[in-house]
Amino acid sequence: MGDRRWFKIGVYVGAFCLAMVITMVLATTYKVFFGPPQGIAAAAPSYTVEATVEAGANVPSANHGLIYTAENNPTYRPLERVELADPSNYGERYDVDAYGQPLNHEFLAVLHETVWSANSAINTFQTYHPRDEDQVSYHSIIDRDGTVIYVVPPEKRAFGAGNSVFEGPNGPETAVTNPAFASSVNNFAYHISLVTPSDGQDNASTHSGYTDAQYKSLAWLMAQTTIPEARITTHAAVDRSGSRQDPRSFNWAHFLEYLHQYPSRAA
Repeated sequence: MGDRRWFKIGVYVGAFCLAMVITMVLATTYKVFFGPPQGIAAAAPSYTVEATVEAGANVPSANHGLIYTAENNPTYRPLERVELADPSNYGERYDVDAYGQPLNHEFLAVLHETVWSANSAINTFQTYHPRDEDQVSYHSIIDRDGTVIYVVPPEKRAFGAGNSVFEGPNGPETAVTNPAFASSVNNFAYHISLVTPSDGQDNASTHSGYTDAQYKSLAWLMAQTTIPEARITTHAAVDRSGSRQDPRSFNWAHFLEYLHQYPSRAA
């Protein structure tokens, strides 16, 4: 009986140690891109990080360097946590399209809203989806209290917009990475979703809007990247189906007021 008890204790200790190792690996991975984990105050880092992957013929791209400058507003830093999506719900960024044509678009930030709660969205993203048409994700979610939730690593391609195009100053920008589906902005997009207020969990065209903390955190998150203001857009703007409205009731002036407080983003 004593040997059996000590065996059970050994199993529990081993499982605990394995869980700690996995947690440390995930925390280290995200610290490279986003700084300290939730609740730890951070001094402004003196380094920059370029997220890239290997290049090749329709293989992960080396030309999509999303640079994180880690510029911090000394009076604000949001809480942060990691909720990794299931790998079926994101993919690689590509250097050439499905037909061998080069892809060299600059990064684009696409703003969304969740419609439902953050936990509901996370549960969907963490569910294995074997069918391509069911796969979906954002890179980051900003909760009602301003917490930034990292879901897909920035160097990966989140599946945030299906049939989509960005109408930029140089003409339409879109990419075909799978010939079975319409082209989209996903290959060069960084998808950020704001958690919808409770009165917006429907198909109405408006709702009560987003919290001040959400606008502050969105500005903080954008200030960590080199994505220019002119390339911050919405799901509604890039969608070609005409069915997307998000993020509804978004206050651009309020967001830009906070964004312009960062020296590199001053108007």
